[in-house]
Amino acid sequence: MARRAGVSRTTASFVLSGRTDMRISPDAQRRVNAAAAELGYRPNQTARSLRTQVTRTIGMISDTIATTQFAGEVIHGALDTALERGYLLLVAETSGDPIAEKKLVDEMLDRQVDAVVYAMMFTKPGCPPDALSELPVVVLNGIDDFDGPRILPDELGGGRTAARALVDAGHHDDIYAIGGRHRTTDTPDGVYAGRLRMRGVDEVLADAGTAIAGSYECAWEPEHGYEGVASLLDEGHRPKALVCLNDRLALGAYQALEERGLRVPEDVSVVSFDDSDLASWLRPTLTSVALPHYELGKTAVATLLDGTSGRRLITVPMPLRPRDSIRTVSA
Repeated sequence: MARRAGVSRTTASFVLSGRTDMRISPDAQRRVNAAAAELGYRPNQTARSLRTQVTRTIGMISDTIATTQFAGEVIHGALDTALERGYLLLVAETSGDPIAEKKLVDEMLDRQVDAVVYAMMFTKPGCPPDALSELPVVVLNGIDDFDGPRILPDELGGGRTAARALVDAGHHDDIYAIGGRHRTTDTPDGVYAGRLRMRGVDEVLADAGTAIAGSYECAWEPEHGYEGVASLLDEGHRPKALVCLNDRLALGAYQALEERGLRVPEDVSVVSFDDSDLASWLRPTLTSVALPHYELGKTAVATLLDGTSGRRLITVPMPLRPRDSIRTVSA
């Protein structure tokens, strides 16, 4: 390459290694790069990493994200961002097994990854193992305190967005929540997402001079959405709008309303969370506040590579996906 470019071997080496501490003319740099392209030169990353101690690889260790279609966009976001920055992403899934996690962490360390995204499928307690303490680590969806950056969806803002969609459409009274804070026998205090979403809903409704008329607390599965709406109707309540805490609950709510001869949105408006495939398949299509999976993965990798690793919380906005399930109410 040096002969092709008409420069010394030292100059060619400096240009190809990206050295900027030597005074090399722009013309020489151009000729070296052109020669490299013509000859199909590719640097030996393994040899380079022995000298620089940088492998330009990032590990992502998750519980079930990789095999979950809905959350797979997290990996896409992380992968796209890594590639844009000239890094490779190594993805490993533990299925929640601590023995598998230890083995996969050891494998990542053996491959000398430069940094790690420690990710969970949904917001819950979780911290990376001590074995990763010497590496830059970002925790994705972990709500435990942690010395490094944590990336979470803005559940509080998402709750505000859902309530604002109803208020802006003119809804003021008879608004019910289905799912609530997810207070069940197993989770008597509710779950992180439920608590923050409902707080956001309550804040916006309070600003509008109203409040949730009632909240049916349950697990967030379709059968519970059905049971919750059926129970409200059987008790004589007549909702004008429903805030379903996820799309699966909304599916059950749709079924209960249809059985009682009530139409969405003509009789009852519905807003939900997650923006899963269900939201666009339901009829009428469901207005839903999206979990920003792609942006979560993108933000996690970008945060790792931006050079700041101190303790901080980064929340990613949850956008509204307006569809056909909210009716505008005349004043």
